[in-house]
Amino acid sequence: MLTLRKSQGRGFADHGWLKSFHSFSFAGYHDPKHMGFGNLRVINEDRIAPGTGFGTHGHRDMEIISYVLSGNLAHKDTMGNVKGIPPGDVQRMSAGNGVQHSEFNHAPNDTTHFLQIWIEPNVTGIAPSYEQKTFADAEKRGKLRLVASNDGGQGSVTVHADASVYAGLFDGPEAASLALNPARKSYVHLVRGALEVNGQKLASGDAALLSGESQLDLAQGVDAEVLVFDLAA
Repeated sequence: MLTLRKSQGRGFADHGWLKSFHSFSFAGYHDPKHMGFGNLRVINEDRIAPGTGFGTHGHRDMEIISYVLSGNLAHKDTMGNVKGIPPGDVQRMSAGNGVQHSEFNHAPNDTTHFLQIWIEPNVTGIAPSYEQKTFADAEKRGKLRLVASNDGGQGSVTVHADASVYAGLFDGPEAASLALNPARKSYVHLVRGALEVNGQKLASGDAALLSGESQLDLAQGVDAEVLVFDLAA
């Protein structure tokens, strides 16, 4: 079964310095029909205005992935990490038994546009940890590149969760397929452009929720960037 979640159906918050679309219930946006999908809990599409950001705040027992689309995200945490996250990088922070961090856009003129993703862990109370890796466009062009997994396979970042995340870029005749386990769930989030997912047309910000499916087919991309999540049911 494939269920389409249109971009305009997402929650939206405008804080002035931050504009955020929420795929699932988050903060002031509550929708009992969209509390998460499998062990995927949050996908926030955030735009941070120049010279602003999230002050120091805490997390616990959550796998957090940052995926920057444009601009740069400045990260600082109580583990001693002070990093800049550019487009093409995937950052993973395991909050474990507790971590504090901040996220800022220090650019004077450019907006930072990124996805904040939370996945529920399959182990709790561990020491917090951090990982960041670069995945060049060539690795994602016309294919699905594994960028996060529970065993760090294929050079992906390691999440302490029963989940895998793939990223892909598709345009024109480029297409890809991925075998799925029908007993699991899959979530396809179209970051930008247009793309067909198992024959269904998606536009920027749309998502496809798949249950009981054995294959994922991506085709007919128009400047498309997509994230695919393989998730525990």
